[in-house]
Amino acid sequence: MSEHTAQQTTEQEEQRPNHEVAQGVHNFSSEAQWVKPEDPLLLERLEWFQDQKLALMMHWGPYSQLGLVESWALSDEDGDWSRSDIDWTDDMEDFKRQYFDLNKTFNPIRFQPDAWAEAAAEGGFKYLIFTTKHHDGFCMWDTHTTDYRITGPDTPFHAHRYADVCRNLFDAFRSHGLAIAAYFSKADWHTPYYWAPGMARGRHMWRGPSYDPQAYPWLWERFVQFTHEQIMELMTRYGRIDVLWLDAGWVNAERRGQDIRLGEVIGRAREKQPWLLSADRTVGGPYENYVTPEQTIPDRPLHVPWESCITMGNSFSFGYGERYKSTRQLVHILLEVVAKGGNLALNVGPQPDGRLPAEAMRRMKELGVWMKRYGEAVYGTRICAPYFTGSCAFTRKGETVYASYLYPSEDTPVPDYVPLPYREPIASVELIGQTGQLDFTRTEDGLLVKLPLGERTGIAPIAHVFRLTRP
Repeated sequence: MSEHTAQQTTEQEEQRPNHEVAQGVHNFSSEAQWVKPEDPLLLERLEWFQDQKLALMMHWGPYSQLGLVESWALSDEDGDWSRSDIDWTDDMEDFKRQYFDLNKTFNPIRFQPDAWAEAAAEGGFKYLIFTTKHHDGFCMWDTHTTDYRITGPDTPFHAHRYADVCRNLFDAFRSHGLAIAAYFSKADWHTPYYWAPGMARGRHMWRGPSYDPQAYPWLWERFVQFTHEQIMELMTRYGRIDVLWLDAGWVNAERRGQDIRLGEVIGRAREKQPWLLSADRTVGGPYENYVTPEQTIPDRPLHVPWESCITMGNSFSFGYGERYKSTRQLVHILLEVVAKGGNLALNVGPQPDGRLPAEAMRRMKELGVWMKRYGEAVYGTRICAPYFTGSCAFTRKGETVYASYLYPSEDTPVPDYVPLPYREPIASVELIGQTGQLDFTRTEDGLLVKLPLGERTGIAPIAHVFRLTRP
């Protein structure tokens, strides 16, 4: 690419609005962009998806060794927010070389696929979302398309019995009854078919390709074939995949002609796995079967299938000294998400040695204890007005309505009478975990439910969950 062409491309990109990612957090599509599938099987699978409610998400790769944000520091366009922890060099071109060489030291010999799966099942999670490949291009499966992979000759872990991470992880999670969503980045900053040598814009490389796909169609076609081959490896050699979870929403036909012919490869994948859902996030249209907010919860209920990915700690990848949200916070996040009609994908970043952080494991176990008792108000439910009011979360299952009254802290006073802003007719009220009906009265605002005496003393629970039976 000539200097003039590169300059023109840069100017064109700077003039385009870029709303897909802001400081590493992805925007999400509007309800209007969602396209209802016509295939009855996919509609059935979306109902299944909406029943699951809780996913375990995992970002894991060579970057875990540094405790840095995954991939993003490679992009000069995103350097202002992604490089704050890089304190050993000011030479970003040297840093990129160091980053891409992390595969040569990635040796997670304490990888515990069965322990991860057991902890997830015990924690009440129903499906796994695992990063098979992030934007940096490192593949966590035994791909035949590149040596930049977990089983590659330069990666010391390649000789380990669990070297094919995706195979061992997917098999372990399935054996514990969890479904599988394969995260796959449509961008690839390692392959020369996307960031092509000699065509990069030096220290001003953006997250997209280093060339204009319309000016170099033969090179772009090689990238398309490379991407299709990788996706089909995952779809044909790694057992049942329930969701193809596609990241890098800037890779689409409307964005500088980055058309990877997604419909073509998803069609091929569904010939092998007809139940496959696809989440082409932030793009909208027929291949974004559900919407994916990130690190946020919509301010109102969404009436389309959706899933919010939120970190248990501060970041998606492993960080040294990570601080995790409390179990109370996690449950409240889950209840708000579910009350607004979504699923929660709770992200945990595994350690570089292959274990899950001990504190994350404790949170998962505590979450599982809560879900074992109160899961009926979460799993398999649908939205129910007034949805989420700040102190109350409502869900519904048939003629049963669940009302969760949230306590911000253990020091919050527990009232004798709990106000529930539910105005529809109710025949009876029960407290989940106890037998017998509770006394309640009608008010202008809904219901006042009398708590049993034993519930009014001591530490405030995470929530009181009521079962309301409609007449």
